[in-house]
Amino acid sequence: MNAEFQINGTSLETARLLLRPFRQSDLQDFYEYASVEGVGEMAGWRHHESIEKTREILDHFIREDKTFAIVLGETGKVIGSLGVEKYGMEGALTEFDGYRGREIGYVLSKDYWGKGLMPEAVSAVIQYLFDTWDLDFLTCGYYDFNAQSKRVQEKCGFRPYRKLVMDTRLGTKEPGVLNLLINPKKKIKFVFSHPETLIYKED
Repeated sequence: MNAEFQINGTSLETARLLLRPFRQSDLQDFYEYASVEGVGEMAGWRHHESIEKTREILDHFIREDKTFAIVLGETGKVIGSLGVEKYGMEGALTEFDGYRGREIGYVLSKDYWGKGLMPEAVSAVIQYLFDTWDLDFLTCGYYDFNAQSKRVQEKCGFRPYRKLVMDTRLGTKEPGVLNLLINPKKKIKFVFSHPETLIYKED
């Protein structure tokens, strides 16, 4: 089942990054990376074509309080976001009944691709969600065309869970993979539903 989650003012520090709640003062940094063609599209949403669109999404991030701003430590610049979202198909994925989990999603400024920053951010959030929030599992997905996101998830310990065709915010349907990560401190053996899409292999 989907666990309740809010950031509640939490900040997480890594070697190069600070993850914190979004602020209204982040508008220009947010627009700078979200307006670049190809950034949002890798995650299934259209790049922002106006700063008004960015302001709308920023207000949503602040109101919902479940998306971290990814801040480059040496400059204080916001270079991405990492959301702790509800996973979909909660009613259909009966293996998660009685277990607490969420789905994570992320985007990074194109200027910082290939520097290992996103695995650094994702790993910090995974540790926080498992240690502080005591979640049982996390899911995270990628579209087949997004090899970079696939590598991030592999580096962070996610394992292929289901092969799906997923809806995008662009109004398209794209084949992709939903990955699964189980809290390593817990001895959980799921009884998986829907074998037609299942690709998870247990140890």
